[in-house]
Amino acid sequence: MAPHRKTCKRYDTPGDAHFLTFSCFRRLPLLDRDRSRRWLLQALRLGQTKQMFDLWAYVIMPEHVHVILLPRSDARIAEILSTIKQSTSKRALVWLRENAPDYLPQLSDAQPNGTHCYRFWQRGGGYDRNLRSVRDVHEKIRYIHENPVRRGLVKRSTDWHWSSAAAWSTGIDEPIAIDRDSAPSLTILDERTNGDLMNVDY
Repeated sequence: MAPHRKTCKRYDTPGDAHFLTFSCFRRLPLLDRDRSRRWLLQALRLGQTKQMFDLWAYVIMPEHVHVILLPRSDARIAEILSTIKQSTSKRALVWLRENAPDYLPQLSDAQPNGTHCYRFWQRGGGYDRNLRSVRDVHEKIRYIHENPVRRGLVKRSTDWHWSSAAAWSTGIDEPIAIDRDSAPSLTILDERTNGDLMNVDY
């Protein structure tokens, strides 16, 4: 009997933001180099250029990624993930073949038919949660921005170059633009309990 593969249910509900998490193959730290992080940022930018989504927040960790976005028009989450992940994966595998072929066996994945392929990302669709409230959006943005702090990579979330924390704090879109104009603002009706959750410079 073939092993059961866990599937990720997706709900492409119009107007819902999404909290996405996807991991590197075997949780390897494939995103611990600036070059691979830049490839991922360029893939996010590609999705924005194609007007597939508004990017509200992100953080790139050594072995996984969190993204909060709002799909546009008829764009489906599966298509968005394909755009982001395939672009990054193709560039990474080309670089490894040309510069570090001895590393490729670590990315080899046996297929059910007996063949092998190289994977940059873990099998499956990762984690996908619909965000239906303003408070939920802000709490998740704060949560992902604090990832590098919890890991001990930096002392303040704004010190981590590979996230949108500093962009939200300073208003300067580096290293990639975020679509803050479409992000919802907290009000007293949103049960704000911990200050302005979008203000991550604390």
